[in-house]
Amino acid sequence: MSEGESSAIWADALRVARLVAADPHGCGGVVVRAGAGPVRDRWLDIVRENLNPGKPLRRMPAGIAEDRLIGGLDLAATLVAGRPVAQAGLLAEADGGLLVAAMAERMGQGTAAHLAAALDTGRLRVERDGLAETRPARFGLVLLDEGIGEDEAAPASLTDRLAFHIDLTTVPPSAMRPVLRPPCDSLSPESETPPHGGAPSGHDPVAELSEVAARLGIASLRAPLLALRVARLLARLDGRAETAEADAREAARLVLGHRATRLPEHESAPGGEPEEGEPSPPEQAPPEQREPGPDPEEGTGQASEDRIVEAARAAIPAGLLAMLLRDGPRLRMPRAGKAGAKAVSARSGRPMGARPGDPRRARLDLIATLRAASPWQGLRRRAEGGGTCLMIRPDDIRITRFRQRTETTTIFTVDASGSSALERLAEAKGAVELLLAEAYTRRDKVALVAFRGAGAELVLAPTRSLVRARRGLAALPGGGGTPLAAGIDAAGQLALGVRRGGGTPVVVMLTDGRANVARSGIAGRERAGEDSLKAARLFREADVRAILIDTAQRPQDSARRLAAAMGARYLPLPHADAGAMSAAIRSARE
Repeated sequence: MSEGESSAIWADALRVARLVAADPHGCGGVVVRAGAGPVRDRWLDIVRENLNPGKPLRRMPAGIAEDRLIGGLDLAATLVAGRPVAQAGLLAEADGGLLVAAMAERMGQGTAAHLAAALDTGRLRVERDGLAETRPARFGLVLLDEGIGEDEAAPASLTDRLAFHIDLTTVPPSAMRPVLRPPCDSLSPESETPPHGGAPSGHDPVAELSEVAARLGIASLRAPLLALRVARLLARLDGRAETAEADAREAARLVLGHRATRLPEHESAPGGEPEEGEPSPPEQAPPEQREPGPDPEEGTGQASEDRIVEAARAAIPAGLLAMLLRDGPRLRMPRAGKAGAKAVSARSGRPMGARPGDPRRARLDLIATLRAASPWQGLRRRAEGGGTCLMIRPDDIRITRFRQRTETTTIFTVDASGSSALERLAEAKGAVELLLAEAYTRRDKVALVAFRGAGAELVLAPTRSLVRARRGLAALPGGGGTPLAAGIDAAGQLALGVRRGGGTPVVVMLTDGRANVARSGIAGRERAGEDSLKAARLFREADVRAILIDTAQRPQDSARRLAAAMGARYLPLPHADAGAMSAAIRSARE
């Protein structure tokens, strides 16, 4: 990236920092994509310098506990007073200022839900530990995203509520310049109207920003609302009561550009050359011969919208712009370690709160136990005739709940009969290799079951080894009949074995659903079809997640009926290669 581009990104980052500091809750906040370093630290210092005196700036660690986040019982004060004493959480402490969340790409869903609720309402309702209270929590959120690649990002439920997104990963320290606190009028873009004039004729920022969001393919209603708030903030900081078109352009550039999901069409091109094949515009009369009335060149509503769209289009990040020009947005890759099903564990995993229980069978949560016992100390001491000892009853005992994700095993069950082998066996092999390449980041395994001739065989046992997978796939033959029932039985047995070992099985079956070999090995379509439906119903009783990919040249009713009997998701892919097949499987599995 050139020095000029880096300086432009840094200039936008400074503008965002001042806008967020001027109205934290109104702007929602900002996502800062950057690793730890001098550039990010300097940007945070500028935010702190621009915050009005008295507005707090609090930092939230990545693994913050729920009671520290939203508040709860003040344990020390409660033990002294003998009655419940409330303690404010970090969200309430950040009221009126900014909350900086580190390592946002690793934020848990519970923490993100509390932050989203506070951003929506500006209040924090706490009902826990015998307490019920509401505290103000009007703050702005700064999400520090240190993720690498597209598969690591801050929670979408929060980024949708924040007006700005800046990427400082490509900005070198040399692009930073000494920054002084500017006067308010320098915060707004150069306006085309007088400093205290009204809005220009025909200018409606609400309608224009909504139309621009629609043309950029932005489905969220929060995006134009946030852009409107930013436009009004720009006008207010410039000392104007009404927003100008330049404010709307700046707001669209900063708020809507990075949210685009498609490139806007050019509905009009004022002042531009006509395209080839289009009639030239008629010549206009000299000014002295025109009839009285508004000048069409002074800017119509459509031309204003086009200028705002172009401002937003210019702000689309280079990587996103290249993606939109090529083939549209891609599906997000799955996060590492997020594929398995959630399972409750007694002593290992991620802590998920406390509950009453027996500490001999699980881990004692001492702090939660003291919280449960502390409100009753005054009453218990009076009942016991005094004393200063801490009195804990069996009902006060709390144990820690843990939750961890189990390992996922994707079981490919491939129809390797004569016709299917010619059509889809090569694609199935390629899809297995593509998904297996993600095994280390996803912490999952891949297995392969093939059915052909008179029965089914386990070609590849559950593994992460790419060498073993390629060796097994290369030796997979094709041809013969279609013993569909045997393939379903083999996939079900392997899935139950994976489940008994503590894993999460996902069966991906590639077939056209047309069986011609029964369980007994005798050829015959009618008997084979009945056996395959019986096997599918038994498979459904095992409650295993399954995906059936119809590999025929046209979607088949037989495959659709089989998927319904198995309780599987039906995916017809008549013209798919290995990449498209693996992408569809990945999306359905998620």
